[in-house]
Formats: sequence, C-alpha cells, structure tokens
Amino acid sequence: MPVAEANVATVSLSKRPGPVTRRVVHEVLSDEVRRRPDKVVTEEPLEIRLGWPGHPLRRVAVTMRTPGSDFELAAGFLLSEGSLGLGQQPAGVAYCVDRSLGQQQRYNVVSVSLDRPPRRHPGQRSTAMSSACGVCGAESLEEIFTPEDEPLEVRARIDAKQLHALPDALSSRQPLFETTGAIHAAGVCTFEGEVIATREDIGRHNAVDKILGARALQSIDFGPDVALCVSGRIGFDIIAKAVAGRISTVVGVGGPSSLALELADRAGITVCGFTRGARSVAYTHQERIRLD
Repeated sequence: MPVAEANVATVSLSKRPGPVTRRVVHEVLSDEVRRRPDKVVTEEPLEIRLGWPGHPLRRVAVTMRTPGSDFELAAGFLLSEGSLGLGQQPAGVAYCVDRSLGQQQRYNVVSVSLDRPPRRHPGQRSTAMSSACGVCGAESLEEIFTPEDEPLEVRARIDAKQLHALPDALSSRQPLFETTGAIHAAGVCTFEGEVIATREDIGRHNAVDKILGARALQSIDFGPDVALCVSGRIGFDIIAKAVAGRISTVVGVGGPSSLALELADRAGITVCGFTRGARSVAYTHQERIRLD
C-alpha cells in the first residue's frame, strides 16, 4: 500500500511549513517605491534518518528542499544512493517525534525504517547538501554505474514530436513556479506523451528524488521506457538518479554536462538538451528517437 504522509505523521498538520512563504516587499520604480505583499518559495532543511533491525535510526543526510512530498524525497534519495533497491518499499516512513526537537523542526526530520540492512550504506557527510547539488557523495562514475549494472536496451522509441512537447507539458503543471518564479520541476512521461507525475522543489535533484520516491512508495508506477523531463540543465546528478531509477530517456530545457553524458553513454540513456519548440539536441543514444 502507498505510504501517505498524513497517515503516519504524529504531530499537528497545522504547524507544517508550506511550499510558499508570504512576505512584504518594496517594489522600487523610477519615481516611487511601492510596498506590497508577495510570495516566495519556501526553503527548509530536511534531515533524513535511516534505521533497520539492530541499527537504530541515525542521520544519513541533510538537504535543503521545498516542503511537500517529504516522504517521497527521503525514499527517492535512498534509492538514488543505492540503499533501497528498485521496487523495494521501506518498512516505514514517518516524521520524527524526537522530544529534543522543537515542534516546527519535527516536520524537517524524516525517519525511514527498513526491514533488512540497506543494499549500500549511504555516504557520510559532515555538511549539509545544498538545494543546487545532488551528487550525494559519488566520487566517480564507477560508484554510480557498477559492472553489475546492465546498460538499458532500446526496446521502444519516442516520436520526435512527443519529445519536443514534453517541456511544455511539464511547464503547464508547475503551479509553484507560476506563483513564485523560483522553483524547479521534474516530470515523468510515457513515450506517448502521457504525464505520469510531476513534482516541484527548489532543488533540481530533489524534484527528481520526489519522482523516484513516489514510485518507491507505490503511489505511481512506471518502467524504463519513459522520459524524465527536467526544467533546467542536465547535470551528472540528474543522470545518476536516472541510472538508479532505470529510466531510459532524460529531457531538459537546458544543456548537459560532459560527465553527465559520459555516464549516460555507459548506461544506455538517451539525453536530449535544449528541448524547446520544435527542436532538441540529442547527445547520446539518439536511436531511441523516432522521426516521422
């Protein structure tokens, strides 16, 4: 059964931080200053704790994120780190009720319990991850794409017109961006153009982790023949998460990095950057794209 945040949280939802924060701002014009209310995207830390039989819960990561879909974010992070296997559901996910935490901070700590030891122990960090970088301690390509991994085969192809339409489909499902103009998004779509799910977050990698976490928590389901569309550039961290999620195609409105393409080449992932209007640049495995 899917894990619902409202069902397992044990503290009052009324104090839960929202994705948007209201502020009074001063708009400076050429001849006057106007005071008016405004909305900005919320950025809060999220501490992820992990435990399993014989090992009590302990902190494995702290990331800056936009509140919302926190359980999906935690599960997706652990999948990206290799701690959760694809298709493995956590035994439990909950907001922390540690008495040492203040009431507000309890919504900034998520505890994940496994029924067996993790496949890979999450990397240890002495500092928090920012909302801009989600490499998650990976030192090299070998840590992401191991010899045990099989490159994704081209089993299905996506029509070029469907590919070009993905950023607009994602953009039309970004309510927080419309409100704040300061947030990233990720979406997963079928090769026929159906949008399976979208998530928003101040961090690009967090938005992708929320997508992966939604599948890990069984609120959505998809196989490898889908396209992951992101609202910005395609960095190494994004491809690393596609590798962990066995996603065959990554589409972005920005360009990719050289290390991202090296990993995508090895993993059999199609990378398309600068996808806008009726144009896209295919950098790897273009054989997965079908022309009219």
